[in-house]
Amino acid sequence: MTIYLDHNATTPLRPEVWEAMARVEFGEEPRGNPSSVHRCGVRAARLLGSCRERVAEAIGAQPAEIVFTGGGSEAINLALKGAVAASGRQAPHLLSSPTEHHAVLQALAELAASHGCAVTLCPVDRTGLLEPAAVAEALRPETLLASVMFVNNEVGTIQPLREIGRICREGGVLFHVDAIQALGKLPVKVGELGCDLLSLSAHKFGGPQGVGALYVRQGTRLTPLVQGGPQEGKRRAGTQNLAGIVGLATALTLAEEEREANRQRWRELREILYRLPRELEAVRVNSHPARTLPNVVNMTFMFCDGMSLCLNLSLRGICVSTSSACSAGDLAPSHVLKAMGLSDRAAHGAVRFSMGRQTTAEELTRVVETTKDIVNSLRLVTKPEDIGKCQDDCPCFLTASA
Repeated sequence: MTIYLDHNATTPLRPEVWEAMARVEFGEEPRGNPSSVHRCGVRAARLLGSCRERVAEAIGAQPAEIVFTGGGSEAINLALKGAVAASGRQAPHLLSSPTEHHAVLQALAELAASHGCAVTLCPVDRTGLLEPAAVAEALRPETLLASVMFVNNEVGTIQPLREIGRICREGGVLFHVDAIQALGKLPVKVGELGCDLLSLSAHKFGGPQGVGALYVRQGTRLTPLVQGGPQEGKRRAGTQNLAGIVGLATALTLAEEEREANRQRWRELREILYRLPRELEAVRVNSHPARTLPNVVNMTFMFCDGMSLCLNLSLRGICVSTSSACSAGDLAPSHVLKAMGLSDRAAHGAVRFSMGRQTTAEELTRVVETTKDIVNSLRLVTKPEDIGKCQDDCPCFLTASA
C-alpha cells in the first residue's frame, strides 16, 4: 500500500470532481464552445458562468473578476507581467520575498531583464516569516506592485497578508497574493486581504492539473499574455478548458465545505510527525511554531541527505519530497530554506511531509517508524563532508517547539 504525503505538490483528483468533469466531456449533449451562439454553445457558456460564480463566491469576489487560466504559474505570470505591461511605466519597482515560488521569482527576474524593473526581495526570518515592517521600509515612490504568497509551499509558514495589504493600499501599490497553497485550507477572502490580484490552482485542492484562475480586482489593468479572441474579458485569449474549469469549481466547493474539519484533523495528526524530532537526535523543524499550515511539516535530518531519505522512503511505499515539485531534479539546496538562514548542509537534509484529506493516523505512525529506521541507517554511511559544512551560526540543531 502506498502512503502519499506529497499533497503540497499535487492532490489526487477527487472522484466527485472526475464525475463532474466526465459529464461535460461524455454527456448526452455535444460539448459546445462557450463562445458559440447555438444551443450547445449557450449551454456551455451558462456552465462556464456558473463555475465563475462559484469560484468568485469562495473568495468573496465578483464573477467578472475571475479569469480562468491554464494553471497557477500562468495566473502568476499574468498578474505580474500583465500589470507591468499595462502600467506603461519605465522600469517600475517590484517587491517580493526570497521564499516565493519559482513562478514568481523567475517572472520577476524576466521583468528585470526585459523591462528594466528594479526588484527588491524583502528578507524573511528563520521561520520564513516576512515582517510587514520590511515591506513598508522597502517601498519607493516608483513601486508598482508587491507579490507575497499566502502560505509557503515548502515549510507552511502563513504570511501576515492583511497588514502587508494595508501597507500596499496606503502606498498606492498593487498587491498580488499567491494563494495556491491556501485555497481549501485557510479562509481566503480578497476583501479582507486587500489584494488586487490573487492566483489559485485546481490541483492543490483535489481538482485537475492544468487549470487555474486569477482574481483581478475591478479596475485593475492587465495586458494579456495570450493574444487572440476576446475570451475571459479580453484578459486571456483561447477557448476555455470547460471540463477542467468544472473540475476546479467542484473541487473548490468541496474543499471549502470540509476546510475546518480537515484543519482540525491535520493539527491532531501533525503531533504524530512531531515524534520524529523528539525520538531522533539532531532533527530540526523548519516551520514557524505557530503561524503554520497544519497539513505540512518540514524537517531537517542532520547527517542525512534528504534526497536519499526520500528515495528510500519511496522504496518502502511512502511518498514525500525534499522541496517544491517544480524544483525536482535540481541538486541545489532549497532556496526557501537558504533564505531562512539554513546552511547547505541543513537544507540538503530537509524533507517535507504534506498531508491530505484522507491521511490517517495509522499511516503516519508507519511513516514515523520507517523514517527513524532509514535515518539511522543513512547516518551510519554518510560522511559529514558529503553534505557540506555548517556555518558557526547555523540553526541546525535548534528544534522548534511542537
